Amino acid sequence: MKPWLRSAGAVFVWLVCAAALSAAPGDQMSPMVQSMKAGIICAPLVVGTNPAPDTVAGVTNVIEGEPQFISNGRQVPAVLGIGFGVKAQAAGGTDLYDVTVNVTHPAMGDAGVTRQTYPTAISGSDLSLMLYQFDFDYELVRGPWTIEAVQHGNVILHVEFEVVAPQMVPQLAAVCGFENLLS
Repeated sequence: MKPWLRSAGAVFVWLVCAAALSAAPGDQMSPMVQSMKAGIICAPLVVGTNPAPDTVAGVTNVIEGEPQFISNGRQVPAVLGIGFGVKAQAAGGTDLYDVTVNVTHPAMGDAGVTRQTYPTAISGSDLSLMLYQFDFDYELVRGPWTIEAVQHGNVILHVEFEVVAPQMVPQLAAVCGFENLLS
């Protein structure tokens, strides 16, 4: 075997292992997705909203740019202004349309809602964002949360988070300037 081929094979195996290690248990990514990253963000500037009647707030936020993950962890502090979610790119340079984002969580609000949905598309040329941000006190429900993208009944991606008391991950609450809520 040629030495460069053996090295290329070792690099490929390393990349596959590294990709597997970066995924958390419970994550799913279909072959329709080229790349997927999940994590936690500090609240970006909201520049508008889109109607989202199948959400408690009735809208989704529009932001400019791509917020950076402050952590790739899955424990999210239940603090206003913290967000979490997924950045994904469709495979093959082809955009995916008619995608529905399902966010599931413990019972929230007066109606005890456990699932919110909104439409989106996943770009084949850029990262697309599927984020949830805590804007209202009623959203600060602790427990398991999932963000899932579905197209025509097929799961494109699925990511799991755990929303916890801020004291369990004080470094994340503090990095966004919310440490006053930890007392």
